[in-house]
Amino acid sequence: MKQPTESYKIIYDHDDKITNWICQGLNDNKSWLDSPYHTIGFVRDNHLIGGLIYHNIRPKRDLWWTIYTTDKRWCTRRVLKKIFGLAFNFLQVERISILVSTTNLPCIRLVERLGFKQEGLLRKYRDDGSSCFFYGILKSENKWSK
Repeated sequence: MKQPTESYKIIYDHDDKITNWICQGLNDNKSWLDSPYHTIGFVRDNHLIGGLIYHNIRPKRDLWWTIYTTDKRWCTRRVLKKIFGLAFNFLQVERISILVSTTNLPCIRLVERLGFKQEGLLRKYRDDGSSCFFYGILKSENKWSK
């Protein structure tokens, strides 16, 4: 028998709470985050299980995503429609950029399945000396919010 899917809520307008939770999970502070930025959070059993920060927003041009999660089940078709729709339709940007640590294979697989293209390698980019892949997706390549 198939187990019922656990439900969760998508929350908006909790920028400080979500940002603090994401930064704590990434062992980072908020000093890199410039205004304006927006967040979206994913809550299960009254606990954040995932969050996304839309930052470095240049209207009509591009923005950056920073994502952190403690539960891979946050990524559903409904959520993908929301997060891409907010970027491409509401914030009206033409591209989304994201950095992924070269050692984070689950995240690399996820962003590639979502349609992001690897555009470069930033060697020894992070404070700890680790490297990152630079990914981007254009509005015209997006299949989630059309």
